[in-house]
Amino acid sequence: MSQARPDDDLPDSVLFACNLNAVRSPMALGIARYMFGKKIYFDSAGVRPGVLDPFMVTVMDEIGVDMTKHKPKSFDDLEDTSFDLVITMTPQAQHNAMELTRTMACEVEYWPTMDPSLTTGSREQILDAYRELRDQLMRKIRDRFSTGGRSSG
Repeated sequence: MSQARPDDDLPDSVLFACNLNAVRSPMALGIARYMFGKKIYFDSAGVRPGVLDPFMVTVMDEIGVDMTKHKPKSFDDLEDTSFDLVITMTPQAQHNAMELTRTMACEVEYWPTMDPSLTTGSREQILDAYRELRDQLMRKIRDRFSTGGRSSG
């Protein structure tokens, strides 16, 4: 009796998408590569390219993930658009992903995600908002891509 490998349900390639590819999608990219980069190819894009966010870089550095070399890019800047899964984090990115994938056999998941760059207050309060997002994304990514972690149906 043959059993399916737990990895069989995992996509081979995943795109994370948000508005500016400066905070949410690169944060997800860095976490996913750190946790599952040997099993799955990950990339990220935005509706339009923004500017690398220093608070994102700081909170990712706290967990040992270097994002200093990340270059924000748009969907149009992607070298390859053949992904098995696109995870969108904003309504605008969801719209772009649906356009991108309308002629592809590609799954699109929407993960509504807060924008910590809208947080006001002290530096520490702002960093706490970024940490909250980072930790939320770590849980979601772990749950979604751990072998056997996603039920089908």
